[in-house]
Amino acid sequence: MSRGGAMSKELVLRLNNRNYANWLKAGQCLYILTEALCPFTDEKMQNFHQYLLRDMLHLREPCQGRCHHEDIKHSRACNWCLHWKSVILSHHRQPNSMLNWENCTPAAWRTNHWELAKAYMPRGQAHVRTADQCDPSALLNLINFCDCFAIVNVHSSLVRELIRCRNALMHSADMHVTDEWMKKFKVTLTRFVQLFDHVPSMAGTEQKLTQMLAVDLSICAIDVVDDPEMELATDSVTYNVMPEKIFQWEADLLQERLQELKHMAEDETMDTNQLKMLECFLQQNKDLSEKFSGQLQAISMLVAEQRKT
Repeated sequence: MSRGGAMSKELVLRLNNRNYANWLKAGQCLYILTEALCPFTDEKMQNFHQYLLRDMLHLREPCQGRCHHEDIKHSRACNWCLHWKSVILSHHRQPNSMLNWENCTPAAWRTNHWELAKAYMPRGQAHVRTADQCDPSALLNLINFCDCFAIVNVHSSLVRELIRCRNALMHSADMHVTDEWMKKFKVTLTRFVQLFDHVPSMAGTEQKLTQMLAVDLSICAIDVVDDPEMELATDSVTYNVMPEKIFQWEADLLQERLQELKHMAEDETMDTNQLKMLECFLQQNKDLSEKFSGQLQAISMLVAEQRKT
């Protein structure tokens, strides 16, 4: 942000677009939820990892061949890493689906519980080292697919519904969601949070989500661009938020969206209209374009190269 924290005119215009503000608030709700889930998922995976090592002695043996994720994918890894692969599949709720082995360093499964966790996540997690580095999709998919999260056996439809909401949010080409969609999202979010009301780190999360969903992000006075901070009002509370904070909310969501577009481009499954719409959006918003134009250009070049082949 420029001028020592002043709000840009571009951001003011974006926040006065109700459907864009909805998109931004829904995305921030998912990050609030992810932050609360991090300690729980980390502890759960630590316990699961210890359980496997305690009950299966052959998993204690170190990798014998510096096995790579491609070795696992094509079942040409050493015997000890293949044992780990077999165990991972046996605890996967959909073992016949495509697992993203490229997330993992197989030789580290024996010593690092989060390397084990990444086997149950969407692609793009290879450089993630801890739970608090994960985006919402990573943790939600971990909870959905790894059967050590026993509660999901009974309430799997609620978890999958929240994943569908997250995907709809990320795949919205114009980064807009309606008030009607937000009402359904709130119900799904609340029901999901209530599944974990016994988890200490989730205490207070429902209240935080309710406040975020109730925040009015619209800006009535253009003079706010010169203010160092802005007041956000909800039905129950008014509080100040620095413009940089809101800009960071946008940056987190756009970074996640660009990451997904990159994966789609690599898989040659991208709808180029989504890329064009994002490119147009960034061109219209110079404050965001400065931050993300390089990544967008790299994806565009990848798509162009694929068209030549």
